[in-house]
Amino acid sequence: MKLHPQPWLLLVWVGCSLPALAQEKDPEAVRYANTITVNDLREHLTIIASDSFEGRETGERGQKLAADYIARQFAENNLRPPVMGSEGKTYLQSFEVREQRWGEMALRVKGKSYEFLEDYYPAALFDIPQPNEWDVVFAGYGIEDERYSDYQDLDVAGKAVLILAGEPQLPDGRYVLTGDKNHSGWAEGWNRKTELAQRKGAAAVFQLRHTSDREFTDYLNRYIHYLEGARMSFEASKTLDSFGTFVVKPTVAARMAGTSLKKLAIFLNPSAEPKLPRWARKERPVVVQADRIETSVQTENVLGLVEGSDLKDEVVVITAHYDHVGRRDTAIYNGADDDGSGTVAVLELAQAFATAKAEGHGPRRSLLFMTFTGEEKGLLGSNYYSDYPVIPMDSTVADLNIDMIGRLDEAHSEPDYIYIIGSTMLSSELHAVSEAANATYSQLNLDYKYNRKDDPNRFYYRSDHYNFAKNGVPVIFYFSGVHEDYHRPTDEVGKIHFEKMEKVTRLVFYTAWQLANQPQRIKVDQVQP
Repeated sequence: MKLHPQPWLLLVWVGCSLPALAQEKDPEAVRYANTITVNDLREHLTIIASDSFEGRETGERGQKLAADYIARQFAENNLRPPVMGSEGKTYLQSFEVREQRWGEMALRVKGKSYEFLEDYYPAALFDIPQPNEWDVVFAGYGIEDERYSDYQDLDVAGKAVLILAGEPQLPDGRYVLTGDKNHSGWAEGWNRKTELAQRKGAAAVFQLRHTSDREFTDYLNRYIHYLEGARMSFEASKTLDSFGTFVVKPTVAARMAGTSLKKLAIFLNPSAEPKLPRWARKERPVVVQADRIETSVQTENVLGLVEGSDLKDEVVVITAHYDHVGRRDTAIYNGADDDGSGTVAVLELAQAFATAKAEGHGPRRSLLFMTFTGEEKGLLGSNYYSDYPVIPMDSTVADLNIDMIGRLDEAHSEPDYIYIIGSTMLSSELHAVSEAANATYSQLNLDYKYNRKDDPNRFYYRSDHYNFAKNGVPVIFYFSGVHEDYHRPTDEVGKIHFEKMEKVTRLVFYTAWQLANQPQRIKVDQVQP
């Protein structure tokens, strides 16, 4: 659902500080916004998203090269290094995380070996350091309920269990568990099914989530960097779940069940009756190993400060994440849009405000330009900054976060749009400032489709702004939507709409210009997230 701003918000006035919609243009704001250009954005992005930066994976060589490039740009534009390091002030906020990766992996079914990340992938974090041999038993949908049970007369203690997606339906389309055409909570309850199998004493669970080998492979290719199991966190993993949970290719599942893929597919038919044939109760040997290795990784946020004048103790923060997902074999995931586009927008915004200050038109409030590491690993860089801010959170006026602004999604055929997320969550004044900046200068289509806490995509929670919002700092997340190259090696510079990037980056500038210069800081007047 697209949200529309309430008319009264557009007319609100707070102590003469808040602009009405479509104000007269500030010539100085226009002058410095115009220093943000297609050519400069392209030049930076061609470097940041080049193969030489190796996909900028957190802790890896390419991320370090990108951090150095960003820091040098801040230095060349005379931004202040705001982080106190061991040798004085620096642009780099360094911290350590623990990384867990898969080591030795093995899956053999009736003596046949299968390949990790080709035939199966782990669906949880666990550790099976040595090869274990179990019998595997087919447990249908893996459900136990008052009206239906796959575990009736089935002993799974000490055995591996193979379970299907969904829940049983009758030939007329009614679900067995509900008695009507609405499914129950078991339909998408993988955790529920796995926990049930564990309570039953199962040693491991194999899940059949995909209806064909092709569907399995397509899913694997899209999410390979998550499925391979590289995870980062701030603390050592003291409580890794030892209960192995895997997703297997349909042909592998058929071998586990001791039947053909055609016969197994009967259970994936939504109109099939839930009757288990004789072969489904036979047990077959499976050998599994999934060794988990943990190491320490050093990584860095990059910060640069344009100090304000009379209100310099208050700060407007402009952010993006510069990490991406790295490489796999010979494929480099350059992340031109995600989030090379946001990173170079921050560089251009920093240059614009630094130039304004050098020419005597600096901001009243300070501006902190920050590019985060570890976003792809779970918003780690912004999480660390929110715990150890260089300027206190209660002095932080707002965070304007830029993550993917260089492409079009399926919902838009023209480039002059941007999704605005979070603007109404904490401060109605921030929303009004954003609307006025756009009406006065940019005239973009501001799309509020995802500006909801209950958005099923959860975009409000999925980028670095959220670590400010959860601390009570008003935020705007600028986002152009997911596209076919998201998290794929094909997210390249040649597909970027630089004119769109220029317009969106200038909108961020105008919004930040107002926030940094109006007499009163915006107020938090909405319910906390």
